[in-house]
Amino acid sequence: MESSVARQGPAVDQRLSGSGAVKPRVSCSRELELKTTLREVVIYIVFLTDLCILTFGMVSTDMYYLNKVLSHLFLEPSSEDDRSGFGSIRSRDDFWRFAEGPLLDGLYWDKWYNNMTLTLQNNNSHIYYENLLLGVAQIRQLKVHNNTCSIYPYFHTFLEGCYSEYHYQAEDRSDFGLRNESEWKYTSASSLSPWYWGSMGLYSSGGYMFTLPKSKQESVEKLVFLRQNSWLTRGTRVVFIDFSTYNANINLFCVIKLVVEFPATGGALTSSHFYSVKLLRYVTYYDYFLASCEIAFCLFIITFIIQEAIKIVKLKMEYFRSAWNWLELLLLVVSILAIAFNIYRTVQVSLLMEELLSDAHVYPDFYFLAFWQVLYNNMIAVNIFFAWIKIFKYVSFNKTMTQLSSTLSRCAKDIIGFAIMFFIIFFAYAQLGYLVFGSQVEEFSTFQNCIFTQFRIVLGDFNFETVEAANRILGPIYFITFVFFVFFVLLNMFLAIINDTYSEVKADFEVIPTQELQIRDLFRRSCNKALVKLKLKKPEMDTNAADESLESKEFSATEREDISKLSNGDSANEKSHLKSSKLQEGEEKICQKYPSTEDTVTDSVTAQSYVSTAEFQQLFSYTAQLGKELNSTNATLRRIMKSMQQLKDTAGKTAQ
Repeated sequence: MESSVARQGPAVDQRLSGSGAVKPRVSCSRELELKTTLREVVIYIVFLTDLCILTFGMVSTDMYYLNKVLSHLFLEPSSEDDRSGFGSIRSRDDFWRFAEGPLLDGLYWDKWYNNMTLTLQNNNSHIYYENLLLGVAQIRQLKVHNNTCSIYPYFHTFLEGCYSEYHYQAEDRSDFGLRNESEWKYTSASSLSPWYWGSMGLYSSGGYMFTLPKSKQESVEKLVFLRQNSWLTRGTRVVFIDFSTYNANINLFCVIKLVVEFPATGGALTSSHFYSVKLLRYVTYYDYFLASCEIAFCLFIITFIIQEAIKIVKLKMEYFRSAWNWLELLLLVVSILAIAFNIYRTVQVSLLMEELLSDAHVYPDFYFLAFWQVLYNNMIAVNIFFAWIKIFKYVSFNKTMTQLSSTLSRCAKDIIGFAIMFFIIFFAYAQLGYLVFGSQVEEFSTFQNCIFTQFRIVLGDFNFETVEAANRILGPIYFITFVFFVFFVLLNMFLAIINDTYSEVKADFEVIPTQELQIRDLFRRSCNKALVKLKLKKPEMDTNAADESLESKEFSATEREDISKLSNGDSANEKSHLKSSKLQEGEEKICQKYPSTEDTVTDSVTAQSYVSTAEFQQLFSYTAQLGKELNSTNATLRRIMKSMQQLKDTAGKTAQ
């Protein structure tokens, strides 16, 4: 977040000459600019450190192991019956087999490993003896109406009903079955409840739902009763199994959602989600330390907002022409949203925790909080990503970083032109693969999968046998031509564009004096001053060495800019004026380096005696280069005069 200190030109002060006239003197502002940049870097590093502490405080390795343990329990089949696992569900029969077997075995832990019956407090189950099952589990289904699709007239006599794929307009909300309990009646959900995006559609948050009793035996009896009374019908398109656990050892909630989709094609598709989240934020001393970091983060954001507002007022529309300023605004917007959600989440957890856990026989809907907590984590992840990217703004004084940014900016137009040609060919192959192999190969089953599969081919990760088996003629042709044109031709063209541009930029930077030494000198001088003030080091007698290095490099850089201006001049008057102004500036710089009370010849001689060998070599090289550029300018002028004379002669002949 950039300081609001405006970058100014060289400061001008006044000096009284020996004749009493007031003469202007130019003082160097490069050191002030470097100090301002370093101060901004230090402040931003402190902000970035604070943000990293916050982000790493939200996650831990315990989250991964908790998800792994519970997913192993509910998803992987037992050794006794491989068909009873959640991943092996392929039909409605398999669903009931899983629900009455592995699901209940995982939810109700009422015996120790030696078959000794456990004494459960308040009849609560502890999964793996450590994870408290909060309330009870809930099972919910969504259905579609009959006759929601069109049947060809020839098949009316063979088909009695038609159930389409799930979409909100086709959802069935009417009572069915026994019609006496909640599992047979449609229940609407809160408008704030998130919908679920599954493999076959986007599902609403309502449905036909019921909860399992606290006793395992009662749960078995209820599931058997629902199975015998056909709770799952032909119109069923998805079933959700939701429950939550809390592990007090690591202060983590685990919200689990098991999903079984029954597509219109028949069969079943399974998916699962395990969200380990830390909803109770402030428990340990480390949590309170994170709270202090959150307060510091808010103060940083307030300060940066004020600074950016001041810059917008000063620069107006010019502010929005910089990509770094847009990145600045993006970071501030994401940070403000994160702060607002953090406050909202903390308040909501405090309000809902007592309500959700007040009745142990109902399902506590922690999925709502876990869903938004995951979105918050994703938001913070994007925020810290761009925060790290912004470091490039502050390391622009480094020669390597400047070369990188200059290379990318210089070849941007070439890359855009190449990208258009690349994606024309890329999408042509993607559509070819989708149409030819889409019905046979999973990697080409959708157009999006085709795009990702082709990127994998470029990286060398591809199963050629499946493509060849799908089409023995077009499969090898597709693969060979794609690898040839995309991998061998287009990618090498891209690398050639980057390589050639980098070579040009590197050649240009070799003739430009580097500013890295100035940064090192400034660091060295600052460290020396700090050590002297702390009385850890004696003051040096020659304190002007670093100043001479800084000012000589500034003089060299300014000399080079004026040389470029001189080579592009249009008249001799501009050249002579530039020379005289340059001589005056050089004289003033010498006076600034070696001030005296009298302007005499002795002062000039004394100043000249302090010119180092390195400075003389730089001046000599720039003088030689100046001569070359002047000769080049004279040659250009001669060519222009010759062209003008030819045009004049041609005009004269035309007039005659």
